Amino acid sequence: MKLIVGLGNPEPRYDGTRHNIGFAILDALAKELNADFQAGKGDFLYAKATYHGVETLLQKPLTYMNLSGRAVRHIMHFYKISIGDVLVVCDDLNLPLGAIRLRAKGSDGGQNGLKNIIAELGRNDFARLRVGIGSPPHKGDAAHYVLSKFLPDELPVVQEAIAHSVKACLCFLEHGIHLTMTRFNRREPAAS
Repeated sequence: MKLIVGLGNPEPRYDGTRHNIGFAILDALAKELNADFQAGKGDFLYAKATYHGVETLLQKPLTYMNLSGRAVRHIMHFYKISIGDVLVVCDDLNLPLGAIRLRAKGSDGGQNGLKNIIAELGRNDFARLRVGIGSPPHKGDAAHYVLSKFLPDELPVVQEAIAHSVKACLCFLEHGIHLTMTRFNRREPAAS
């Protein structure tokens, strides 16, 4: 069984914000897999699906971004999911808007959701898909920036990045992280 986790914040006021791109990708992935989210036995929503014979769990922690690790640890333990079968999807303000970076393991890169997952699991060797949300126009404004909504002229790039990320998630389910990195990593968004 494989687990794909999308990071974000649960309240409706955070819908459409930069920090919630992980939730947006999981929603699009669930639609693609014809799966519906339901309440889990913990602080998360989850959906079950099968893709090319691979049993799959999708998870959206409801603990808010900075405490995502507890929900991830809980679902991994309950379903006995190994670390190599986990992909975490999140925002990255160090990447240009719409850029995609997949890695098999690594540091948190300043992303507090990843930081908490690493702390809760006691390891960093899980796959992650980071989606560029651009950088704040003024230094020191990161907290406000990640909680702001995408601007109307950014939405086409964001929608394309979501679609590209869904394809990357499906590739991960079928082929694993290494082939997915080869096929889907990109430093810049697709040309419009």
